[in-house]
Amino acid sequence: MPSALPDGEPVPADGALPQPALNGLADRDLGVYLHVPFCRVRCGYCDFNTYTATELGGHGAGVGTYADAALAELDLAQRVLGERAPAVSTIFIGGGTPTMLAARDLGRMVSGVSSRFGLQPDAEVTTEANPDTVDGAVAEALASGGFTRVSLGMQSAVPHVLSTLERTHDPASVVRAARAVQAAGLQVSLDLIYGTPGESLDDWRRSIDAALALEPDHLSAYALVVEEGTKLAAQVRRGQVRMPDDDDEASKYEYADRALSDAGLEWYEISNWALCPDARCRHNELYWRGDNWWGIGPGAHSHVGGVRWWNVKHPAPYADRVLAGGSPGAGRELLTADQAYDEQVLLGIRLTDGLPLVVLDDRGRDAVAALIADGLLDGAAAVRRDDAVARLTLRGRLLADTVVRRLLGY
Repeated sequence: MPSALPDGEPVPADGALPQPALNGLADRDLGVYLHVPFCRVRCGYCDFNTYTATELGGHGAGVGTYADAALAELDLAQRVLGERAPAVSTIFIGGGTPTMLAARDLGRMVSGVSSRFGLQPDAEVTTEANPDTVDGAVAEALASGGFTRVSLGMQSAVPHVLSTLERTHDPASVVRAARAVQAAGLQVSLDLIYGTPGESLDDWRRSIDAALALEPDHLSAYALVVEEGTKLAAQVRRGQVRMPDDDDEASKYEYADRALSDAGLEWYEISNWALCPDARCRHNELYWRGDNWWGIGPGAHSHVGGVRWWNVKHPAPYADRVLAGGSPGAGRELLTADQAYDEQVLLGIRLTDGLPLVVLDDRGRDAVAALIADGLLDGAAAVRRDDAVARLTLRGRLLADTVVRRLLGY
């Protein structure tokens, strides 16, 4: 089952935010995330807030009516943020499998954001998709609906790895989907997972090579995390599958970074590579910079002006609340100065742009020299005259959690 929501203080029934959270609204980018909680099957490794279509009924909780519930929450967002809200810079539709919805419904949600807030002229509009849900007609409909990018959940190009992950697509469907998206004039991003039980280094090389052959604009590569409560966690606990060790995962990351760099994709965040700065995922950069976003949908999280909140998880009560005009918020927290600082360090250090040394407190600045000596931070980047930054080396990327703990004095 998906992980539990955090604790927090109650969210007002009308979703109202404290006035200080709204004061600087126009000064920061605003993104919108729309969560689509439906999948054909639930993969054994996944702990996301997703449901198969047969688990849910109607009244806003079904595939055919979900867009109306999402639009109702957009109405709430418009009321709460008011006229000071800037035009939206990024929209990201994730899940789940967003393309379980009809392309026209995905387009309705994009239009709903635009009509309520407006879009920046160069707005990035992305949807995730399983490769076996995208063909030429779907890709053309997405392009007509205002999308600029499709992120395909490739995961692997090796059948036995896909089988272990319980993915529904095969390698050929990734090729068909990527070519359809490119033919429609949209950017292609590919998501890969490494460290699946039974995946060899040669398997991983095959996946990287297959991904690069598709000439993506952007690629993400994530180490598999076995989450408690998932089917895969139970298999590991029973000894049915064996997880790879840290050295195996490090070798796979190093191979990916080298191969992607040779192909012209440069890392800009620990798990993400892009052909050029314009091909970066600006929506994710918004998270890493601590800008503002409103998360639409069951279980979605939001952040505006130092206030973070999260919605009820199940689609049925979510739909009941938003269709009645109320907030679906389950809880919220006002970030303290210490929490905001810790998150700035935690997220900012992940970026190739680096974390400006001027934002570090005394503990952080005192740790920099030793981290450079240990080969975890780039010494040249830390001594630049006007914009010195803490920037991870390749070894530092592999040990990023250690770097964060030391910068925070833990």
